[in-house]
Amino acid sequence: MTRLFLIITSVLVFFSLNCSPSVKKLDTGIITKVSSNSLDSTYQKLRNLIAANPNLTIIAELDHQKNATTVDLDLNPTRIIMFGNPKLGTPLMQQVQTTGLDLPQKILVFQEPTGVVKIAYNDPVYLKKRHGIVGQEKILNTVANALASLTDKAIK
Repeated sequence: MTRLFLIITSVLVFFSLNCSPSVKKLDTGIITKVSSNSLDSTYQKLRNLIAANPNLTIIAELDHQKNATTVDLDLNPTRIIMFGNPKLGTPLMQQVQTTGLDLPQKILVFQEPTGVVKIAYNDPVYLKKRHGIVGQEKILNTVANALASLTDKAIK
């Protein structure tokens, strides 16, 4: 009985330390965070942060919910903003052109059926593994830190 208790306790401690309710990093390379704001507020904060950054350029914005209504389908609020910094993205694509499948950067803001608003984006470390990028840690860390900062500010 004591051994079973220790095993269960160890598993619970592991999950409590590694499964934050507001940040979730899936093995699919997607980082997801819970917002404390409405979808509109979260998206607008994110958009303003990107627009105010002189190193970033907004390339496109999509409202998937609005697009769904054009074919008479329902979708919970779902918006994506695409943006980039060619000084950072180009060297990655010069090394491995398939990186262009995941660039420019995209951040998805969506609302679950329960009303919970989340924000999600690709983990640059996963892109390194996915595309076989080598020797670009400085760029990947810069991108990772920028994405973490933008999304952290947007969800608060």
